[in-house]
Amino acid sequence: MSKKTKIAILFVLVFGLVTLAVWYLHRATIPVLQPHGLIGREERKLMIFTVSLGLLIIVPVFVMTIIIATRYREGNTKTHHQYAPEWDHNRVAEFTWWAIPIAIITVLSVVTWTSTHALDPWKPLASTAKPLTIQVVSLDWKWLFIYPEQHVATVNFVQFPVNTPVNFEITSDSVMNSFWVPQLGGQMYAMPGMSTQLHLMADKVGDYAGSSANISGEGFAGLKFTAHASSRADYDAWMKTVKKSSALLSQQTYAQLAKPSQNDPRNYYAAPDDELYDTIIMKYMTPGSMKPSDSSARSMPAATDMRMNMDMN
Repeated sequence: MSKKTKIAILFVLVFGLVTLAVWYLHRATIPVLQPHGLIGREERKLMIFTVSLGLLIIVPVFVMTIIIATRYREGNTKTHHQYAPEWDHNRVAEFTWWAIPIAIITVLSVVTWTSTHALDPWKPLASTAKPLTIQVVSLDWKWLFIYPEQHVATVNFVQFPVNTPVNFEITSDSVMNSFWVPQLGGQMYAMPGMSTQLHLMADKVGDYAGSSANISGEGFAGLKFTAHASSRADYDAWMKTVKKSSALLSQQTYAQLAKPSQNDPRNYYAAPDDELYDTIIMKYMTPGSMKPSDSSARSMPAATDMRMNMDMN
């Protein structure tokens, strides 16, 4: 087989693989690459930039590996391709394989530093619309959403207006989980005894799949929810309907809700206890006050160790 034929075959294979990859990415549903929110779009740009920059090293390395393995194979008798162990200290080569990685690492460092501060999950989003606060509680195995200003609560479903900043206050009344809506932005851990924040904003009406990105036991596969971004009018109408719900989220009702269960349907509650979210967090701050029979008591050692580690640091 001639050299030209080999090159032609290699070109066809590479072209075919690239075409197949482009076709798959165009047709496949990959939430993190199809964002519909401010944070999600910025994170996609960051991922594409980082991968592209990494390819500047990966692609030449693989190409050189193939070339070196072909040229310096044992069966190659051409003199100008023979192995020359005495050849060393080429200044151009030395500069190239040190300068390029250093430049790439420098660029990545600058981008990482700036993007980390720009996409800080605790940083409020700039908008003319009034932000909406939603408290999130991770349970076994369901998500509870509390609207403290609207005095309603939902299970495995959260709705908010489009183009409105949403401040998610996140905690757990069980083991550690991870709150994640891939098309709107990155994930944030839900930890017992702690409250974290995540600011997101959707720019398109639609349903966005949410889940936990942290395995948390038997019912993990069903630990999913729907985040629905709607128009302001639809949101107001939905909120009026939820407020008329006959189910009230008292401390007693919550105690039953917090018991482990799997694949729970959507539920809506009116008039949740105003102190419910704070009560869930504070009960982990006084370990002696909890009964061993409580559904979340098994996560107490982890929460206590976490606070001890934080104090030591």
